[in-house]
Amino acid sequence: MDAQTNLLIISDDFSLYETVKTAPVAVDFNVFFAQTGDNFLDVVRDHGIRVVLVDAGDAPAAGLVIMKKIKKADALVDVLVGGDPLGREAVLDLIHAGATDFVPKPYKRDILGDILRRLTRKRDLRRETLHLEKRLERKYSFEGLISRNPTMLEIFGLIENIAKYFSSVLITGETGTGKEVAARAIHGLSPLKDRALVVCDCAAIPENLFESELFGYKKGAFTGADRDKRGLFEEADGGTIFLDEIAEIPTAVQAKLLRVLESREFRPLGANESTAVDVRVLAATNRDLAGMVRSGGFREDLLHRLNKVVIELPPLRERPEDISLLVRHFLQAANGRFGKNVRGVSREVQKLFLKYAWPGNVRELANVLESAAMLCKKDFIDVANLPKYLRDYVPPEGAVALAGHGRLATLSDLERDYIAYLLKVTKGNLRQTAKILSISRTTLYNKLAKYGIRN
Repeated sequence: MDAQTNLLIISDDFSLYETVKTAPVAVDFNVFFAQTGDNFLDVVRDHGIRVVLVDAGDAPAAGLVIMKKIKKADALVDVLVGGDPLGREAVLDLIHAGATDFVPKPYKRDILGDILRRLTRKRDLRRETLHLEKRLERKYSFEGLISRNPTMLEIFGLIENIAKYFSSVLITGETGTGKEVAARAIHGLSPLKDRALVVCDCAAIPENLFESELFGYKKGAFTGADRDKRGLFEEADGGTIFLDEIAEIPTAVQAKLLRVLESREFRPLGANESTAVDVRVLAATNRDLAGMVRSGGFREDLLHRLNKVVIELPPLRERPEDISLLVRHFLQAANGRFGKNVRGVSREVQKLFLKYAWPGNVRELANVLESAAMLCKKDFIDVANLPKYLRDYVPPEGAVALAGHGRLATLSDLERDYIAYLLKVTKGNLRQTAKILSISRTTLYNKLAKYGIRN
């Protein structure tokens, strides 16, 4: 029997076990029994219990205590609380506390059967949803990049188109948006895929070592140069070099880099002759190179050489539809790395992830999930497993409004608050906001007027 169909009865009345065990619906369950004084948590854990019926009798508070212990151990277990009939408010309190449903006494087989059948259908639907999510992840995976965001899908097409051409590409975007992954995708789809891909993290090179790192040196070029050293451009000859954080290259070295791009040759330190190279240059930055040109921090002619094709990766806060795909992807990687079987994240974590702005983007999400997976002792990640700064996170007012402020929100409420939230996230950028909403700017203007939202 599948562990997901295991049912535990917790009661001091063994006849309840017999009532459920002999019911027609019991054929769909492997039924276990424990008394309230037993260590029922061991039964839940050892037998993979997915549904629990707690017989609280005339003491709903006692049933609530048992239910909370079970939910704390495994929030994915469906807990039914049974007992003497309760008023509507008391039943709602139980459900708000985490119970899946309340079953009034005397227990009737047809009522119990209907509830258990609903749970079976719900679990079947959950399994189907997981299956569809896996299929979606495969569908929206592209050379290490994962997205179903329209802007990202356009970028996938652009990468596929430009990969075959021997042209320099500038990849821009905030820290953690996946610029190196995009560069690897370009190289992996290019005719040079079997050649070297040399990655240079410009932010990690001391200023006085840039020239020797990129272009190498000859023996005796300076004190301590006791042998010839190949630079990264020579190592990448015939392949691709990826210059990550290219804005960190000193202006003095930028001139030499420009020469490589223009003439396909460079001169190592201490050399009398130039060395020819055939290298495709991919560059990335999280800074405004045009602004640096205006301030004198970056050469304009070098920028023109680099940005023949520009790929601008959007931040994760503009790709909320990708979060569930990325969570599944990173948890699978973490499971393989740590030998775990973390199946997902709790609903509270899902809500938090959607409200959080992710300043560190995809990289931050990956790091959070890796850390949480290491700390997680159950088969799902709960808020308690997250870093303190996320546990203490207070979402923007617009994101709180999406919860309905304690009442059932209308569609207009949700749309109004979501638009207001997006305007905060995009800092009032109407073009970006309209793009995320997949509507025209004219339609956005009309909605702003309709809801009285001032930008």
